[in-house]
Amino acid sequence: MPLLIRKYKSVSGMMQEERIDDEDRIARYMKLFDKDDIKKLETGVKVFIEKDEWQLLP
Repeated sequence: MPLLIRKYKSVSGMMQEERIDDEDRIARYMKLFDKDDIKKLETGVKVFIEKDEWQLLP
């Protein structure tokens, strides 16, 4: 089952990590990325959107 990891800085300035394992939520988040970013994610490379770090693990 794939796992999407999102690391971001909260409003208070602390680093947070969200682990998303629901396939429907992963599909919705994948719509945020362009084609090049999706290719990177599928190979396990970390992708940055603004200040958020995303990584897809198989």
